[in-house]
Amino acid sequence: MARTKDFDEDEVLEKAMNLFWLKGYNGTSMQDLVDGLGISRSSLYDTYVDKHTLFLRSLDHYKMGTAEKMGKMIQGIPSAKEKIRRMLEYIISELVSDKEHKGCFLVNAGVEMASQDKEVNTMLCENDRQVEGYFFDIIKQGQESGEIINKQDAKVLAQFILNNVKGVRVTARSTADRRVFNDIINLTLSVLG
Repeated sequence: MARTKDFDEDEVLEKAMNLFWLKGYNGTSMQDLVDGLGISRSSLYDTYVDKHTLFLRSLDHYKMGTAEKMGKMIQGIPSAKEKIRRMLEYIISELVSDKEHKGCFLVNAGVEMASQDKEVNTMLCENDRQVEGYFFDIIKQGQESGEIINKQDAKVLAQFILNNVKGVRVTARSTADRRVFNDIINLTLSVLG
């Protein structure tokens, strides 16, 4: 007969995500996880198999939560430029309100692990394609309506905005000066015309 778990898996995943986000994959030991998650080592292995699997699930948890928040935030906004502005402002608000200057968990994982971990790299590439796809759809809509006058390929513009987002997320590791980020948002949006 299978034992029932005496902990909330989503809560534990949230705690694991925050530990990995703060300390990185290599900086987080199994003992850190046992202590920080409040579950036994055997429960950790029974539920999540190993540290790497828990890390991947934490990255996915972060990705899904961020995508859900952004999707809700721009729902019902007809203006393409306003959708992009709101997405960028949301990202900036999250970054500057973080007192620990953790940056973006996905970007941090990419810098630390993507070159040496195929599964992490695959997950990050899939996330980049998804986010780029959101920007592409919004830009294409704006070009078709005449709101966005830049006639560059919508895919190229989407890649440009995604690259700026990733750069902002790295910059947030060292500064929380909202003026810097507002200038970046305004310049990024100006490219759309």
